[in-house]
This record gives sequence, C-alpha cells and structure tokens, in this order.
Amino acid sequence: MIVRGGGQFISSIRSIDLRFVDDLVDFVRGPGFVLDFSDTSFADFFALELKVNIDDPKYAANGGSKGKRLRYFLQNCDDATAVRVLTALWEYRSDYLARSGGKDPVIDAQSRYQGLINRLSGGAAPKPTQPQPVVDRQKIATIKAELLRVSSLSAQARGFAFEGFLKGLFDAFGLAAQEPFRLCGEQIDGSFQLGSETYLLEAKWHGQPIGVADLHTFHGKIEQKAAWTRGLFVSNSGFSDDGLVAFGRGKRVICMDGLDLYDLLDREIPLNQVLERKVRRAAETGTPFLRVRDLFPS
Repeated sequence: MIVRGGGQFISSIRSIDLRFVDDLVDFVRGPGFVLDFSDTSFADFFALELKVNIDDPKYAANGGSKGKRLRYFLQNCDDATAVRVLTALWEYRSDYLARSGGKDPVIDAQSRYQGLINRLSGGAAPKPTQPQPVVDRQKIATIKAELLRVSSLSAQARGFAFEGFLKGLFDAFGLAAQEPFRLCGEQIDGSFQLGSETYLLEAKWHGQPIGVADLHTFHGKIEQKAAWTRGLFVSNSGFSDDGLVAFGRGKRVICMDGLDLYDLLDREIPLNQVLERKVRRAAETGTPFLRVRDLFPS
C-alpha cells in the first residue's frame, strides 16, 4: 500500500494490473464500458456491494465512462477495498460467463486474477468463484415439461409429484438433493446442499398463497436442527403479503414461488445462482422472499 501526501492511503495496484482489469471487464462492449453494466446497474453494483456512490464527480477526474471511473477508484482506494471491488467484479463476471455459456476470452484469467488478489491482500485472498456450468437446453426443456405435467394432476397427487419434481430440479443443478423423510413424526420434504450449507425443503402446492402459520411452522422445524441448518420454502401459489410481513425479517428461511420456477427455467438461469442470489439479498436486507425477476433484471 502506498501513502500519498497528507497521510491518504492509496492502493498498490500497478499500470500493468489496470491493463489486466481492462481485459477482464471490457470484453463485452469495448473500452470505457464495464462488462454489461448500464450506468444505472453500475451505480447500483457499487452501492450494494461497497456502499459507494460511484457517480460522485470525484471518481470522474480522468473521465466519466464506467471504465475510467472504475480505474480511478481502484487507484485511489486502499488495498483491502481494491480486493473487495475486484472480488465482487469477478463474481459478477463469472455469473455473466455462466449465463452466456461463452468461453473466457481472457487467456489464463483465473490464475492472473488470483495472483493480483494475492499480492494486494498479502497472500490471504478469497478463492475466485468458478463459472458455474449451464444446464443444456434439452435438460431444461425436460424439466419444464415435468412442471407442466405436475400442474395437470389432481390436487391429491400434485403435492407428492411436486416434491419429486423439485428433487429432479435440484439434482439437475448438482445440489445433492435428498428424498422426503420423517423424524419423530415430523415430515421434511427433502434437503439439498448449496455450497457448504445444508438446506431443508418445504414444498407446497396449494390453491391460496401461503400465510404466516405455515412459514412459522417450517421455521420451527429449522430451529430444532443444528445451528447451521437453513431452509427453502417453495410455494407454487406464492406467499401472502400479510404473511410475509408477520413472519418478519432475519429468519433462516428463503422463499421461492411458482413464478420464480417459471422465470429461472424460461430464462435458463442456473438454480444454484438463483439460490445464491436470494441468500445474499436475504443476508443484506433480512427479507426472505425476493423474486427472480427482481434479482435478475433483464
């Protein structure tokens, strides 16, 4: 880290590092741009990830384009902040490559990125997020067809079939799903693994949106398990606004509805990316239910 006159800390990022960052973020739309960010989404990214107003005129000292503001910011922050920016950009970039199904256009990008992060952080750096595999379109079409089949069943058969559909969906995205099981008279609709976390599943296909009673019942099951256990409540009919308000914030449960399932399949967004985004926003906001179309605006 370098100390500028007056005691202000600036990052030890070098010109060659900035050229590499240019390669990482300019490949989508060309110089001056940052990946596929619009001006608005670029500002939102900095606000959410770093609590920084990147539209502040001081960051446009060398020009107002997104690329120039990013470079100025990296040159004039401390090393720890530079690591946070680059890590967040790498995660966003990995998500973009996974969604587009494209090959990384930057040669040896991951090892070069890790080398830069290691140097800026003194060798203790978070591992970069690996681009997640995109499920092939034929498999997605099969999953969508199964969801339509479930919707055509009688009310009595639908609940059990819905649990089976969800297990197949989780398995398709490598989430190590388990079948429904019963513990001391308590029914659990299944479980799956997301990263290093274990999630219990509650699946409902009712005619009406789920209310607070069902949400509290499921959360009670979670609280009786190990402290690290989390839960996913999937309700095809959604959740009532009053129920979500009464359920409150800061719970160990995230929620998904039928529209979420449709959107992730229709837009071919990997399920694990959807769940990771829901978990992150829940951690940031305390809100258990945020729609896929709001988390992944087109």
